[in-house]
Amino acid sequence: MRVSYKKLWILLIEKEISPATLRKDLNIATGTMTKLRRNEEVALSVLLRICEYLDCNIGDICDAVKTNDE
Repeated sequence: MRVSYKKLWILLIEKEISPATLRKDLNIATGTMTKLRRNEEVALSVLLRICEYLDCNIGDICDAVKTNDE
């Protein structure tokens, strides 16, 4: 399984919030933003801060996606 943050990017577009604004407002490290863009694992605490900021549930910003080798 791998994680996908496609829902996060769609939600940001819907709410007219730029990734740079999200990063600045939540004080998210640039390395963490890179991980989000690359669909890599990010600390749950960061995801929960994003959820609180966007007033949503964790399932609204990420998905667990089955990979072909499983």
